[in-house]
Amino acid sequence: MKQKELMIHVQDVRKVYRMGDGEVGALNRINLKIYKGEVCCIFGTSGSGKSTLLNQLAGMEKPTRGRVLIQGMNISQMDEEELAAFRQKHIGFIFQSYNLLPSMTAVENVAMPLMFKGMDRKRREAMAEEMLKRVGLSHRLHHYPSQMSGGQQQRAGIARAFVSRPEVVFADEPTGNLDTKTTAEIMDMVMGFARRFNQTIILVTHDPGMSRYADRIVTL
Repeated sequence: MKQKELMIHVQDVRKVYRMGDGEVGALNRINLKIYKGEVCCIFGTSGSGKSTLLNQLAGMEKPTRGRVLIQGMNISQMDEEELAAFRQKHIGFIFQSYNLLPSMTAVENVAMPLMFKGMDRKRREAMAEEMLKRVGLSHRLHHYPSQMSGGQQQRAGIARAFVSRPEVVFADEPTGNLDTKTTAEIMDMVMGFARRFNQTIILVTHDPGMSRYADRIVTL
């Protein structure tokens, strides 16, 4: 049997925030292994620490104690410049609020991760158009976010997250603003890309229904 490749290794992570003269413990001794191609659902109610854990995994915040390794690289010790370069090369993000730049068209938004990789404009826009067609937005290529519905904006967000084929995609409440039908369409799309490209998905949610998409569930 082929051994699974370890993608993310969380080792004894603790996160404490200072609040005035006191401290608030958000995470306490988290240990977690996530493998390549795995869909891991981090589930918890509001205030359970799931967003804090996501921030640790993605290198948005540094742990108070412990460390996070992605593909064996300790991101907890990287400085901001190293982290930014690492995320651009290895990580994709899908946000609840879509996070599309309002002054850019769908194609320009989706092409942005490829711009950071130094790809020329003609090639990156061609790849962005292809991804937008895959998510059903062939008729919205040159529309701005304000000209698209929430579901269409999230489709564009998915296209942007997957266009550069990152090893890991973090999805933070990706369907929180969408209706049930659109939620199912969006999640089927995310899972389809993940399985096709053997990518690791970290799905953060408060919705128990999301568990059916996961290979593994981590409850906080």
